[in-house]
Amino acid sequence: MAEEHTRSSITIEATPDVVMAVIADFARYPDWTGEVKEAEILTTDERGRPVEVRLLLDAGAIRDEHTLAYEWIGALEVRWSLVRSKMLRALEGAYRLVPLEGGRRTEVTYRLTVDVKMPMLGTIKRKAEKVIIDRALEGLRKRVEGDAGGGSAPG
Repeated sequence: MAEEHTRSSITIEATPDVVMAVIADFARYPDWTGEVKEAEILTTDERGRPVEVRLLLDAGAIRDEHTLAYEWIGALEVRWSLVRSKMLRALEGAYRLVPLEGGRRTEVTYRLTVDVKMPMLGTIKRKAEKVIIDRALEGLRKRVEGDAGGGSAPG
């Protein structure tokens, strides 16, 4: 049986290319994601985009070091999947960007599925995914709008 995923969306006051540049800047993830304490790019593709990234994660109940493989789909989507982990059995996710208002604003949808090696009720797992997604989207919005707009835009 396929795992269900959790998803949420947010609108960011910036162009899709600016948003994707922040998403692709793994070195700065500890500055805005909350859960990621360290990120190291292990391999890149011919365009210089990260393909394998090692992340040190501290999300309360989930503390882990894992490696993710990234797939860049055009300029508006990136997907990732688990390569190796101590605590996780599976982790799949994606950011999908949709230009709004002629590209001046961007709708960002984050989809995530996490399966831990320890037993956990599905409802608890979905709630944890939702917390991770909402924190990441809000952190991304603040990071992008702060960088792009000088940090003084009303929220």
